[in-house]
Amino acid sequence: MDPDNRRTTPLVPTIENLSQAIFTVNRHAKTAINPKFLYNLKKQALEKMIREGKASKTGLHFSRNPKFSQQQSDVLVKCGDYTFHIPPTKEDFEQLPHLGHLDQHSRNPKTRMSLSKAKQLLQDYTGLKEPRQEHQKRSQQKPVFKKLGDSFF
Repeated sequence: MDPDNRRTTPLVPTIENLSQAIFTVNRHAKTAINPKFLYNLKKQALEKMIREGKASKTGLHFSRNPKFSQQQSDVLVKCGDYTFHIPPTKEDFEQLPHLGHLDQHSRNPKTRMSLSKAKQLLQDYTGLKEPRQEHQKRSQQKPVFKKLGDSFF
């Protein structure tokens, strides 16, 4: 297979491909400088998959990293061979069983998908577009060296 052809061929939005893309985006969001868009992309994709019957909410888990040290719960979503967490709605607390603490031994399968391919698939699937970032070049200020004994102020 031609490596250039592989880069331009869009992935088909199957449950498996979407699950792997969400896994990839979620993994990168945890270390991203600005993870807001990646987490939003993950949430929108999972919500659309739930509406289409490609994923299902299975219950609530206590959050591993609650905000402000308050006890908090997340919705566990089953999506193919993968499970993910999304923020709960009021209805989720009324309709879903609480499963207690997250099982530390349960892991998602590893996948090899580039972040750019994962983002592209999820953006095509959800219609969500990444906000344009202004790539402003910060004017580099040259350091000012003072003579020994001179004030910096």
